[in-house]
Amino acid sequence: MKKMLISLLILSALFLFSPQVVMAESYPAKAGEKLANGLANVATGIVEIPKTIVITSRSEGVAYGATAGIMMGIMQMVGRTLHGALDVATFMVPTKPLVTPEYVWKDFNKETTYSSDLQLR
Repeated sequence: MKKMLISLLILSALFLFSPQVVMAESYPAKAGEKLANGLANVATGIVEIPKTIVITSRSEGVAYGATAGIMMGIMQMVGRTLHGALDVATFMVPTKPLVTPEYVWKDFNKETTYSSDLQLR
């Protein structure tokens, strides 16, 4: 038992001084950032409806924004909410956000787009 304990201590000391530990120093921050991004997108996905109505009304007219803008906003809301839920479920693998802009309140006058390109942070 004593030999096993000493072996484990030596092994843990080797891992402590390995370069992978130094490189993974910012991993908790990246994983936490992805978790926060996912939670924010799940909670604020509903804001996509008025955002899309405003953007559509400015570009296509008020009547189009009041009709098609609502439907497009509902689709954007579902997309942002589902992407946020995916980020919450997979926050342990820190990837860049698939939703642009990252948060609904960033670039409020910019239409939301989605990417399928998974890249590590």
